Amino acid sequence: MAGGVEYTIDELAREAGTTVRSVRVYHERGVLPPPAVKGRTGFYSPQHLNRVRTISRLLDRGIKLNGIKELLAAWDRGDDLGDILGVEELAEPPAAAAAGETISATELSDRFGAVPSGLARVVAAGLYEPVDAATYRVADRELAYFADQLIGAGVPVAEVLTELEKLRTDCDRIARRVADLFGRTVWESFRQAERSSVGDAEFTERVELVRSAPGRTAADLVNRFVGRYLAEDPELAELLPGE
Repeated sequence: MAGGVEYTIDELAREAGTTVRSVRVYHERGVLPPPAVKGRTGFYSPQHLNRVRTISRLLDRGIKLNGIKELLAAWDRGDDLGDILGVEELAEPPAAAAAGETISATELSDRFGAVPSGLARVVAAGLYEPVDAATYRVADRELAYFADQLIGAGVPVAEVLTELEKLRTDCDRIARRVADLFGRTVWESFRQAERSSVGDAEFTERVELVRSAPGRTAADLVNRFVGRYLAEDPELAELLPGE
């Protein structure tokens, strides 16, 4: 990402896929450096964004904020923790992100134009978003990569788009159900207790856990079920790697 890019706290939280409340707790717990203040507004750099993403990954792995603080302090000292933590891009954002991952409308049309309303569907499916009339950017790298893998494996483009649309619908349904469950149980209890029994930092860890754990669990289940259904074809089962 080019130098000079700045984010307000709302923009930082949105880009990192977390909440403003979480960012503030990270400041309070000493795991996120303060922003540059201009006037009365704090501005965050791409390095802040990568740090917040790293914190989220470590929370996903079940590491508490105190442990994260120690690990990141070791990283900042130059200790060789990159392979362990998966934070090799901490100092600088990935090159793909720096380039904005843009693609021309012509190239995108070549890929999906043969499908009726192809361009509109890839936007609606969340793969790409328009920058201007001639340029698109990747909106979801993992989803776009998955689409490329399916197409590369020989799945027709139209069926790939249909499957991704269904995938988004299924994932949205799961996410809404989990969020509702958390909201009407844990969050409601926290509010009614006037936050006396659980501190903000501890509650933020619970929020980060419920935000990330369902996805990991769902991914494992989907992969397991796909393998099971593929193995129902005896000839195909012979080509699958053993358990």
